[in-house]
Amino acid sequence: MPHDASVLADLVLNEIAQRRESGYEVGELERRFQQLDPAATDELDALLDELDQLPRSDGWAYEEPTPWDGLVQTLTPQPADQLDSANGEYRDRVLGAWLGRVAGNMLGKPVENGDHWTPQHLRSYLEKADAWPLDDYVPVLDPMPEGYKLRHCWVDTTRGNVRGSSRDDDVDYTILGLHLLEKHGTGLTSQHVADSWLLLLPMHQTYTAERVAYRNLATGLRPPDTADRRNPYREWIGAQIRGDAFGFVHPGDPMAAAKLAYADAAVSHVANGVYGEMWAAALVAAAFHGDTPRATLERSLEVVPPQSRLAEALRDVLDVHGQGKDWDTAIAHIGERYGHYSWVHTINNAAVIAAGLLWGEGDFTRTIALTVLGGLDTDSNGATAGSVAGILNGATKIPPHWTDPLEDTLRSALFGFDGSRISALAERTVKVAHDISGGN
Repeated sequence: MPHDASVLADLVLNEIAQRRESGYEVGELERRFQQLDPAATDELDALLDELDQLPRSDGWAYEEPTPWDGLVQTLTPQPADQLDSANGEYRDRVLGAWLGRVAGNMLGKPVENGDHWTPQHLRSYLEKADAWPLDDYVPVLDPMPEGYKLRHCWVDTTRGNVRGSSRDDDVDYTILGLHLLEKHGTGLTSQHVADSWLLLLPMHQTYTAERVAYRNLATGLRPPDTADRRNPYREWIGAQIRGDAFGFVHPGDPMAAAKLAYADAAVSHVANGVYGEMWAAALVAAAFHGDTPRATLERSLEVVPPQSRLAEALRDVLDVHGQGKDWDTAIAHIGERYGHYSWVHTINNAAVIAAGLLWGEGDFTRTIALTVLGGLDTDSNGATAGSVAGILNGATKIPPHWTDPLEDTLRSALFGFDGSRISALAERTVKVAHDISGGN
């Protein structure tokens, strides 16, 4: 990163990776690409067209449908077990979800660069800062040791420097999800989502798959065509960060949350990219009735096609945990099995989130800290794990050193939402859930 959807060479490079990862033989086209001048636009354009026409190799072992009718046929969801949206426990858990998401996001922001901030590099830095094991926001060393570089946002996301939340897409999309639910309820469609992007979301605050989908919308395409028109990032993490609000308003009903998440994800993603958002929404919904992180994760798998690579990875992490392996072994295993994906792909990041939840054992601090220490897309993963841990604990049990510096204030790039109060967004979430449930 950064990946630029306007640069043909970047599109071809990542399309080759996407095709290889999803069962296509790309060797010959990759060799031709490596011989091309990055400025050879006609040849690169033709190569993209060829990649789009490739047949899948024989022997592909996975079943990964994107259209809803085919996708839902692969699932066996359990009956909903909804929490009463009118009771005080639900209200406390929703506030915990919002606070947890923002705190987890802020924790991961200054070290969001999976190529640089590997688990090993994170640990060595924190040991130099006398901050291992991590139990607070990331500290800043002055002078910064050679070989370490925090992101530019360190000035307002590091220990002692947090004064309200820093703006981030991981939170923008949660706010936007709430807005969409307020406006459309359970009738939400992909076109509603697309229209809201064009109206409320600046294009330059979108990235990878969302940037491509935005470009496609601007040229007149409509969902779901916006998701796969020259979009090599279509199975990356962008949709997975957008699903939480749909889980917030369907406590105990993972399938209902996943269905709304599907409508959102289909604007920009396909296959595992879509499943990632469905899974995140279901994970959040399941947490309202999950006695343990493991029970929550097992329930969330009901909405993931069982023969998909995402389901395989999540089951894999659950198996490693069930074998009694320690955290370091789990993270090394994830790196070995899924390290060939981009550090902003859905599958490897979902595995890290699952590990953070399992080895965090329900403790809020340990959960978000371990998730961020797993590396990859640290702010996105910290945010999702923070939502779930916030629900499992409730706002009243989140240690105040995470929440007090947030000052109940969110920065946002969404038109009309900058400066929103976290508590007010939580109350609006409760109202939407109450309306959806018919007052139950």
